[in-house]
Amino acid sequence: MSTPIHRTSTRQSAAVLTSAQQRREGSRTGSTSARSTEHALLAMQSRAGNRATTAAVQRARDGARDPARDTERDGAAENGGASAGAKKNYRDRIAALLDRFKKNLEPIDTFIKGFQTPTNAAFTQQAAVSANEGLKHSAAASGTSAASGNLLTEAAGTVVSGMDAYKNMKDAKKHETGANHHTAKKKAKTKGADAVVGAANSGSYSAAIAKEVTKVQKAADAAVASEASGIASASIGAIKGMRSAFRVGGAARKYKEVKSLGDPHVVHAGSLARLNESREQAGWGAAEAYVALDAYWAHDGPERLELVSEAIDAAWEAMGEARDAAESLQRAEKDVEKLSTVQGYAKKKQLTKMGKETVSGGGESTKAAAGIVTAVAAGTVGLASNPVGWGLAGAGAGLVLGVTMYKALRAATKRYEEVHHPERWAPKGETPEEAASRKESLKHAMKFWKKVSKGERQAMAREIYALAAGPDISGSGSTTAEMRESARSLLIALKSGPAKHKLEPEAWVETLNDPAKTGDWIQEIAEQLASG
Repeated sequence: MSTPIHRTSTRQSAAVLTSAQQRREGSRTGSTSARSTEHALLAMQSRAGNRATTAAVQRARDGARDPARDTERDGAAENGGASAGAKKNYRDRIAALLDRFKKNLEPIDTFIKGFQTPTNAAFTQQAAVSANEGLKHSAAASGTSAASGNLLTEAAGTVVSGMDAYKNMKDAKKHETGANHHTAKKKAKTKGADAVVGAANSGSYSAAIAKEVTKVQKAADAAVASEASGIASASIGAIKGMRSAFRVGGAARKYKEVKSLGDPHVVHAGSLARLNESREQAGWGAAEAYVALDAYWAHDGPERLELVSEAIDAAWEAMGEARDAAESLQRAEKDVEKLSTVQGYAKKKQLTKMGKETVSGGGESTKAAAGIVTAVAAGTVGLASNPVGWGLAGAGAGLVLGVTMYKALRAATKRYEEVHHPERWAPKGETPEEAASRKESLKHAMKFWKKVSKGERQAMAREIYALAAGPDISGSGSTTAEMRESARSLLIALKSGPAKHKLEPEAWVETLNDPAKTGDWIQEIAEQLASG
C-alpha cells in the first residue's frame, strides 16, 4: 500500500523542483516577495500532505504487527485447522487493517478538502488572472498532492465498505428473521451504497489528478482534462447531494412517526389516574382495618383474642395492598418519565440528522455547481478559471468541513465522557469501571478510530428495550400493559417492528420476551436511533 505514496512523492518532488527553479528565475526577473510566499505555501502544503499520509501508513502497519493479533491468529490456526476459518480470520484482519488505515487518513482528508483544495483553487484563479506560469504550476503540483490524498482515503474506504456490505449480506441471509436480520440487512444496504459512491468518487479524484498533472506538464489536452474533471466533480457532488436529500426525508418520516405517538404524560394520564384511585382505595381500606383492630382491642368477651388475631391479619393484608398500589403508581410514573425521555431523545436524534445532512448535502450541491462552472470555463475559455468556480468550491468545502468538524468534536466528547464518567451511562445493576484521569480521558478522546460503546445512545436503547420487553426480562416484570404497548409502538416508529423483522406480531413479541435476544435487541434499537 506504500507504493502509491512513493509515486505521489516523486511527482511532487519534481513539481516542487520545477517550482523552485521558476522562483529563482522569477527572482532574477524581479518577481515580488508575495509570489514567493505563495509558492512556498503551496510547496509546504504538498510536503505536509505527503508526510502526514506516510505517517498514517506507518501507524496502520504498526497496528497490523500487533503481537496480540498475531497470537490470536496463530491460536485460531492451531485449534481450527480449517481453511475456511483461516480465510475468514484473514478477511477480518484485512478489513480491520483497512478500516484503521482509512480512519488514520481521515484527518488528513478533512484538511485537504477543507483547506488545501479551496486554497489551490484560489491560487489557480490568481495565476490565471495574472498569467503567472510559475504560480500555476505550483498550484497544480499542490492540487496533485491533494487529489492523491483524497483518492487514497476514498479507495481505502470503498474497499472497507464493500467488505462490510458483503459480510452483512451473509449475516442477513444467516439470520432470516429478527433483530439480527434487520440490523445486518440495513447495514448491507448502507455499506453497499457507500461502496458505490466511493467508487464513483475515486473516479472523480482520478480525473482531478489527471487534470493537475496535465497542467504541470503543460500538456496540450489540459483543457479537456479540466473539463472532464469538472464534469466528474459535478456528477459525484450531485449524487451525494441527492443521497443526503433521501436521508433527510427518511429522518423526517421517522421524526413524524415518533411525534405522532404523543406526549406520554397525556397518553397515560388516564392509566395513572386509575392507579392513583386504586392507591387511595387501598389506603382507605388499610385505615378501616386499623380502626376495626382498635375496636376489637377494646372488646370484652371470651372471643376477644380470636377477633383481635383476625383483625391483625386483615390490617396486615390491607397494608400490603396499599403498599403494592403505591409502588405500582410510583413505577408507572417513573416509566412515563422514561418513555418521555427516550421519545424526546429519538426526536432530537432525527432533527440533528436532518440538520447535518441538510448542511452536508448543501455543501455537496455547491461543490457540484463549482464543478459545472469549472467544466464550462474549461470548455469555453480554455484553462482560464473564474472566481465563481473557486468561490463555490470554497463555500461547498466550508459547509462539508463544518459538518465533519462537528461530528469529530461530538465523537471526541463522547469518548472522553465514556472513560472519565463511566457511571453516567453504565447499565443498571452493573458496577461501572473506574474513572480514568483527565489526561488519560483526553488521550482516549483523541483516538478517532474508536467508536463509543458505552454512551447515551446505548443507554437510551436499554431504556426502550426495558419498557418494551416482556415479563420474563429482568427488571421488566412490573411494567404495565399500557406502558409496554406504548414502548412497542415506539419500536415500530423507529422501524424495528414486526414487518421489518419479517415476523408475525406474536413471534415478534416473543423475541422481545426472550432473554437470549436481549443483546441483539439493544444493538438494533441503538442502530435505529442513529439512522434515518
